[in-house]
Amino acid sequence: MFIRLSGLLLLLVIACAAGAGHPLEPIDTSSPRATFESFLALTDEAGRSYTEYHDAPSPATQEAFLHIEGKVIRLLDLSQVPPAARTEVGFATFMLLWEVIARMELPDIEEIPDATGDNLGEPLSSWRLPGSEITIAEVKEGTQSGEYLFSPDTVKRAQYFYELARQLPYLRPVPTENLSRTEQLITGWMIPLAWSEALPDWTNKTVMGQVLWKWFAILVLLGVAVCMVILVFRWVRRRPWDGSWHSTLRYLITPVLILLLSPLLRFLARDQINVTGSAAHMPDYLIEVAQGVALVWVVWLIANWIGAVIIASPRINTLSLEANLIRLAARFIGILATLVLAFRLVNDLGVPVYGLVAGAGVGGVAIALAAKNTLENFMGTLNLFADRPLRIGDLCRYDEDSTPGWHPVGRVESIGLRSTKIRRFDRTLVTIPNAEFAQRHIVNLSKCDRMLLSTTLGLRYETTDDQLRFLLAELRELLHAHPKTIHTVDDPIRVRFVEYGDYSLNVAIRVYIRTTDYSDFLAIQEDILLRIMNVVGKAGSGFAFPSRTLYLGRDGGLDKEQQEDAEKRVREWASAHTLPFPDIAEDQRRKITDTLDFPPEGSPGADAG
Repeated sequence: MFIRLSGLLLLLVIACAAGAGHPLEPIDTSSPRATFESFLALTDEAGRSYTEYHDAPSPATQEAFLHIEGKVIRLLDLSQVPPAARTEVGFATFMLLWEVIARMELPDIEEIPDATGDNLGEPLSSWRLPGSEITIAEVKEGTQSGEYLFSPDTVKRAQYFYELARQLPYLRPVPTENLSRTEQLITGWMIPLAWSEALPDWTNKTVMGQVLWKWFAILVLLGVAVCMVILVFRWVRRRPWDGSWHSTLRYLITPVLILLLSPLLRFLARDQINVTGSAAHMPDYLIEVAQGVALVWVVWLIANWIGAVIIASPRINTLSLEANLIRLAARFIGILATLVLAFRLVNDLGVPVYGLVAGAGVGGVAIALAAKNTLENFMGTLNLFADRPLRIGDLCRYDEDSTPGWHPVGRVESIGLRSTKIRRFDRTLVTIPNAEFAQRHIVNLSKCDRMLLSTTLGLRYETTDDQLRFLLAELRELLHAHPKTIHTVDDPIRVRFVEYGDYSLNVAIRVYIRTTDYSDFLAIQEDILLRIMNVVGKAGSGFAFPSRTLYLGRDGGLDKEQQEDAEKRVREWASAHTLPFPDIAEDQRRKITDTLDFPPEGSPGADAG
């Protein structure tokens, strides 16, 4: 017995010496002996700190007492405890183990394995306190790998050990009887212990490891905070967000208030009310969730404000694809911040994040398959953004193929993330999914530097070859003389007899018009076509049509006089070596350029030039 008492005294001396070390000196957990010595030293340090705080409550004495929490968790393997609850669970476990070990006979210091293993030949992977299931084991992985800590099973069963030993007498001095009850009753320096002791007995009854009045205090504290946030939120929402800096600042008031209230609530709940028991970590969870939501809120508002500022630039149309992509980027930043918050919270709650990520990957494949059309439209949107075939306000033709036929034409009103809206000439609004629109033959008429007039004349087969030559020459002169046509080396005017059709002699006309406005082009084209009609009549020919012609005796046929006149003119050109075939001579081209009147005589703008 004397040997045991002397060993215990030596252990206490070593513990006191360890507790008197430098405050920056780390906790020694290099062996079961070192860990157990550090535990005893911390119990003595905690006892002294509690006595000083109880006798003279103040911020300084409370800070010294709370400083023990940071050291305590270094002795415990809390790898199976959610990160958000490790401080509360660690300190509660320390108090319970303190209660149990203070009632047990401790072994001689030399009987506890050391790091060198002199007494056993080699270090052990674990050591159990004699007469109990309290175990100090080596950590195999993680940031504390190689250290000897109270095992996860010991942390989990600490309350059970306490229930078994609570009736035993104390064998070591403690600052107060029933340390677990003292932990439940103790409060911060702002709430004097005399106040809690003056409350009715029923308010100090324990519910889920915490006295009843603390539950009321926590609920009132959280209720006041929630009411403040709701009132501010409703006041802010009285005016809608318009994207301006003033509006953004107004909407930022609510999340900033949450960020300011969170540390205050944590200080009051943890350091002043001193929440305890199995639900001690719940206020921390709620405050952490509130902080995360507020941070996401701030990021979301600022990202949308930056997007609104960029879209407000005169260079970006609010309905354009660029504007929609900027809005999408702002939303993506908010969603990314939300996901980061979610994974952080579930990690703090102890949920395996890697399993969630793997599950999210499988779920993402299922969602992608279910949202196949939506993803196709989004990829079409990215293709439209990369190619930029058109912008808001552009006039375009959007053919499904390039074959001749009906060509839908309209003006682009908006380019969204899913579809493009086009206002056709009949004022109907067409909505085309971007996945389909990106596959069409898109002709941007607004980007033309000139517009093409291309048509084919079908002449009657009664037209003679000289009549046709006269007609071709007159048409070439007409197009060269018109002030709105373009004739250069790279873009010449083409009027050619191209084929014998089923019922007509076909003459192809191709000429560029000097305009980029579609309405002006239609007016110029109309003028040229009317002049062509006049030239055809002047040549004594006519337009063919797909029908059978029965020639009766009363049919006058073609105009003989005009026919003879056209043939005579061609013979005169031939004799004078001025026949305009295959092309007009350059001096004749210069002579007739821009000699016609446009707009034609009698038009409202005929006298403007």
